[in-house]
Amino acid sequence: MGIISWIILGLIAGALAKWLMPGEDGGGWVVTMALGIGGAFIGGFVGQFIGLGHATGVNVGSIITATLGAFILLFVYNRFIR
Repeated sequence: MGIISWIILGLIAGALAKWLMPGEDGGGWVVTMALGIGGAFIGGFVGQFIGLGHATGVNVGSIITATLGAFILLFVYNRFIR
């Protein structure tokens, strides 16, 4: 998967995770994209570990996997970093 695909997937996953997480979140689009890209890595690792698959491109399964990973990262960010 190319860097452009990771950026697009990161923006989508980060925006969805921020939309699903209630409450005020700090950071703008850069933090959203970083959380989304990190979420794609985390979601891919966790998904592959439990047998659900991993983030392979910009498709529905990858978006869901990356969004779950970004949601986990956003939760950790809000609870421990802020």
